[in-house]
Amino acid sequence: MRKAARRLRPAALASAVACLALTLSGCAQVDTTAPSTARAEAAHAGAHGAQAGFGSVDCRQAKCIALTFDAGPSENSARLLDILKEKKVPATFFLLGKRHIEKYPELVRRMAAEGHEVASHTWDHKILTQISDAQIREELKRPDDAIERLIGHRPTLMRPPQGRTDSNVHRIAKEEGLAEVLWSVTAKDYTTNDSALITERVLDQASRDGIILLHDIYPGTVPAVPGIIDALKQRGYVFVTVPQLLAPGKAEPGKVYRP
Repeated sequence: MRKAARRLRPAALASAVACLALTLSGCAQVDTTAPSTARAEAAHAGAHGAQAGFGSVDCRQAKCIALTFDAGPSENSARLLDILKEKKVPATFFLLGKRHIEKYPELVRRMAAEGHEVASHTWDHKILTQISDAQIREELKRPDDAIERLIGHRPTLMRPPQGRTDSNVHRIAKEEGLAEVLWSVTAKDYTTNDSALITERVLDQASRDGIILLHDIYPGTVPAVPGIIDALKQRGYVFVTVPQLLAPGKAEPGKVYRP
């Protein structure tokens, strides 16, 4: 979700342009852990096997990719869940609290019941690097509380709005028991309702261990999903949740994961 753009002074404009190169992580240089690294570290520590769910997928062997959706649930989510069920594909949902979890609690329950990973995208999409520690805690805690009431357990993953994070956010996320998940593929579906273009952008960027960022709140996105799934399956990809992508490793609170 995007906020209205502000008019920038020349110095601020230069800074903003520089930030375009760091879209995945805001304006901060962020240390991230790749899925392959998480798997290798777990293997070195003696962990075995793959995490269950949608069959046992071992991404050390399979050509895995993770489909993730931000900022729902929305009026489009039921159709998306129908598609995922038909295609037998799991996804990871980074949900917003205000006006979303609050409005569609039955869809949150359905996501969990059908084997998808339910995670947080904060309560009100505030940019975490621009607010106080107390506000960060509220943005992280409120959706986790709401999700726990609905599905019986707290999320272990969160995605910071606009991917903007820093060491302070990591510290508070660790206190809240949350790991941060960024992405490697973005269709920029907030810029277009053209489903064919969304599909093309995803397919152009897809690679092994990729994490695909989509938003089911936009009208062009859900219609693109069947074609994305079919095309990537034809290329030999296996769809997994983010925890499956890391298995036998597990997401550690306070760490940031990105391919």
